[in-house]
Amino acid sequence: MSTPLAENLMLTVTGLRRLVRRQVRARIPQLQPSLRGAQVELLRAVETEPGIGVAAAARKLHLAGNSVSTLVNQLVELGMLDRTVDPADRRAARLELTPAAHVRLGTWRRARNEFVADRLATLSEVDRNAIAAALPALNRLIAAMEEDT
Repeated sequence: MSTPLAENLMLTVTGLRRLVRRQVRARIPQLQPSLRGAQVELLRAVETEPGIGVAAAARKLHLAGNSVSTLVNQLVELGMLDRTVDPADRRAARLELTPAAHVRLGTWRRARNEFVADRLATLSEVDRNAIAAALPALNRLIAAMEEDT
């Protein structure tokens, strides 16, 4: 059953992400080619856990292994990921970000944070404090959702 809180939360989060993504893309058009959301999620997973395998990345992203394999192939072709053979299991691959991917993620993160920080600065202190106070609860919600999967 849907509740107004759940619906409003998802509309707000989705709208926030979409708007930030559009604004940041417009500010840094040199980031080409444009990456899809799933590709960026995989890059972030590899950034968080360098050397992660395809199967572990699939579990982390809650995607099918063949879907992650396709993403890996695309990102290798784009020069964003390095895929090497796991010395412990020659059938498995280990994933690492390329220098280009590190630069790209860092550039995106800096531009995103600058844009959001600038917009947060236009809000009242009460609003900024309310947003800050909501973050721990949102993180607990994420953790609860991850437990369900």
